Amino acid sequence: MKALLSTFDRTGLVDFAQALREGGFDLVSTGGTHNEVASAGIPIQQVSDLTGFPEILDGRVKTLHPRVYAGILARRDLESHKSQLNLHNIGTIDLVACNLYPFVDTVSRLGVTLEDALEKIDIGGPTMIRAAAKNFPDVIVVVDPADYAWIAKRLSDDGDSTGITFEDRKRLSQKAFQHVALYDTAIATYLASGQDAFRDQVTVGYNRLAGLRYGENPHQNGAVYAGLLASGGIVNAKQLYGPDLSYTNILDADSAWTTVSDFSEPTVAVIKHTNPCGLAVHEDQPTAYSRAFEGDTVSAYGGIVGFNRTVTSETAEAMKGVLYHIIVAPGYDVGALEVLKKRKQLRILEAEPAAGPLSDLEVRQVSGGALIQTTDTICEDPSTWKVVTTRKPTGAELEGLAFAWKAGKHVKSNTIVLAKGNTIVGIGAGQPNRVTSLHLALRIAGDNASGSVLASDAFIPFADTTELAAQGSIKAIIQPGGSVRDEEVIEAANRHNMAMVFTNVRHFKH
Repeated sequence: MKALLSTFDRTGLVDFAQALREGGFDLVSTGGTHNEVASAGIPIQQVSDLTGFPEILDGRVKTLHPRVYAGILARRDLESHKSQLNLHNIGTIDLVACNLYPFVDTVSRLGVTLEDALEKIDIGGPTMIRAAAKNFPDVIVVVDPADYAWIAKRLSDDGDSTGITFEDRKRLSQKAFQHVALYDTAIATYLASGQDAFRDQVTVGYNRLAGLRYGENPHQNGAVYAGLLASGGIVNAKQLYGPDLSYTNILDADSAWTTVSDFSEPTVAVIKHTNPCGLAVHEDQPTAYSRAFEGDTVSAYGGIVGFNRTVTSETAEAMKGVLYHIIVAPGYDVGALEVLKKRKQLRILEAEPAAGPLSDLEVRQVSGGALIQTTDTICEDPSTWKVVTTRKPTGAELEGLAFAWKAGKHVKSNTIVLAKGNTIVGIGAGQPNRVTSLHLALRIAGDNASGSVLASDAFIPFADTTELAAQGSIKAIIQPGGSVRDEEVIEAANRHNMAMVFTNVRHFKH
């Protein structure tokens, strides 16, 4: 029996090579791998000795040879294959252990050049892996050093390769094909940078970070994965304290982090079921937190809090007495951590903005396929907005409208946001119609609705929404416009001396 070793990651390689020798395998290898195994005193042959041809082109060509691939691909159950091997004096290769040049690590470095990236695209490795995986009934293929130990034990226990069952081989083959597919996806994603995101064929690659206790519900399984070339974001956040995150924890934490990251000013969001039940902007962080909390004190219980600035000890003190499951921020003062770590069930996350080639795309699975779209990150210029009512908004109202408009894009449609003083005072989210959303927002806001401004994520289709807003003493409305009944909606606003602004931009979030 013969084993071909060609690895970049040589973790556990020497022990595995020794186990293979003890299991009756002759070893053959490429340059760096050969040197490491041979230095340990383990007999091993160079690939160039097997092929009778030297490595050339700075190592670009070394295993691409019939003596390698015929030895891997020959079916042992076909006499025609056996006779051809005998005719050409080619021996079989019964195990291939290979992993690939670190392409992702290379292109993730700052300042990497295209030349650097191209040099880290492995050719021989994926070809060997695919060949061995194709012929898995006869060839054991190993791409993960974590598999060395159990394979070595099976070989030791049985004295030959029969201890590796057909199902073992099939599972290793699947893992090998997935390994190569992920590798190719990383290369294709990197080379697609700057091109049209909506190409005819798109593959998306993820690496498993951790298993979860369950998915959204206990009867569902779940795991969390990281994008191949992406960095930052919630899945890459550092957990500084607290129990493991659940599926819904991660969803809610992501909503908190993406919401506050959309604001350049110091911002605090309180999230419940992915919706910001509280959101406030203020230079003084404890004040921003208090205003966000007061936006909906009932819903805030058991929620998630997001900050886009380092959390101070003063803010941590202000949060006392309220149960939160997660806090996510770019950093924490030492004093803040001391206060927050007294909460046994609190999870503390330190996050960075999401970055990478896939961070500007959203992928959503639907039955039979997927929907892909660019993220809702349009940069809007308030100077392009159009005042459509007789009364123009005051400066304070216009500032409030801009805040409410940005806040609304993070709330599930149909969205109504009521805001006052750069603070959400009421929201209506995810309702089948806009009037019901406004009823909910007014109920949450209570007396705070008076003098507030209103943002609607899509056009207001009927005057009834405007009439209800007037009953709540709302002073100004911002919406995309575009309804066939725009004139009726505007007329109702004029009748109640309300200001109304059209943005000509919609922010649905389903």
